[in-house]
Amino acid sequence: MIEFALADENLIFIVALVVMLVIAMLEGVGMLLGMGISELFEAMLPDVDVNSPEVDAGNSLSRLLGWLRFGEVPVLMLLVVFLTAFGLIGLSLQTVAVSTFGVMVPGYLMAIPTLMVAMPVVRVSGGVLARIMPKDETEAVTERSFVGRIAVVTLGCAKPGSPAEARLSDQFGQSHYIMVEPDDDESFPAGTEVLLVSQQGARFRGIRNSNQMLKP
Repeated sequence: MIEFALADENLIFIVALVVMLVIAMLEGVGMLLGMGISELFEAMLPDVDVNSPEVDAGNSLSRLLGWLRFGEVPVLMLLVVFLTAFGLIGLSLQTVAVSTFGVMVPGYLMAIPTLMVAMPVVRVSGGVLARIMPKDETEAVTERSFVGRIAVVTLGCAKPGSPAEARLSDQFGQSHYIMVEPDDDESFPAGTEVLLVSQQGARFRGIRNSNQMLKP
């Protein structure tokens, strides 16, 4: 079993599971210490762009992100789900390959069907998490009411046409995760406070918060 898990063909899947375990350990330590490890982890990745600037963010990419529950569930949660699904599904498919053909498939080839299976798992799991987490409708909060509030970029660097994840609190103190991009020609790295000025579909546009009286 150990030899199977450590085989070169399974390296990509083992790495995914190891990264997932590291994130889970950090989150566990954070819960014990009362610290927001999720936010710290996201702040460590200011250059991670969850949206490719070469892709039309208003069309296919936005639909894909919405399909994967981006904006409904924190990106870090979706990442943990993806890494877990990718690792376990990959190892399972390799087990099937060994029992059927007697050999393992090269990791880079097996990653393709694994990814195709893992993506729907992320969507379904994200939907379950979204139902478990506090919902906007619980306190009659609508996304339209987010305009005029301050959000903090948590993951990625928001650029025109390339939104990043941000977190805001509604009037009831509940946290919401949204996708935001600059309303003008600038960029918002992780940690930037952004004043939301408009909504376009699942995305929000904002400007840098220059008013110290306005707080997230």
